[in-house]
Amino acid sequence: MSIPLLPPDDEVTPFPHVERALRDPNGLLMAGGSLSPQRLLDAYRHGIFPWYSDGEPVLWWSPDPRGVLWPERIHLSRSLRKTIRRGEYEIRENSAFSRVVAHCAGWRHNTQGTWITTDVFAAYCELHELGHAHSIECWHEDRLVGGLYGVALGEVFFGESMFSHRRDASKVALAHLAGCGRYQLIDTQMPTEHLISMGAEEMSRAEFLRVLEELLGGVGRRGPDI
Repeated sequence: MSIPLLPPDDEVTPFPHVERALRDPNGLLMAGGSLSPQRLLDAYRHGIFPWYSDGEPVLWWSPDPRGVLWPERIHLSRSLRKTIRRGEYEIRENSAFSRVVAHCAGWRHNTQGTWITTDVFAAYCELHELGHAHSIECWHEDRLVGGLYGVALGEVFFGESMFSHRRDASKVALAHLAGCGRYQLIDTQMPTEHLISMGAEEMSRAEFLRVLEELLGGVGRRGPDI
């Protein structure tokens, strides 16, 4: 089986139905196209996200199963609860979005995962300016030491990446996101050992799409300001 390959500036060709995604590699649906705000938002609404390495065309994915985290089911270890109670970190929202993405790029460069290219960096900063992409930040003694960013639509937060330069900083950010009361579901894309330890689980793609349709409320509705 093959996937469509679009010119890099294509903003209008619709995505194939996610059921046409490859099984190997799991979820690969399409290559090419732009990272315009319109295409990115359309992708998230249909359970699709970009994930690719520098030097490749944009690769679009919709894996089956999907990694998700129900905020009310988040697991906080005893040590993490103590860290939160001590108030070791100051939580800020959207005060340093571009810095969070830049830190995530460096973090993922040195671990497994897709490199956050300069095009991806610019695309999500534009989404942030438009009010769709948000960051949760952990600060310690006025230093940014951890955080995460993602896209908010309806009652779903589509997590993109997280980083930690100090013990438990990214976990504290995720705990804050789960406890903020604004979202009924956090999309983690693919479950990792780190996220599973905090309560992430697998959901079939069909069920994920059903839940998306329910929680997005209306196509184009912007997520609440975080």
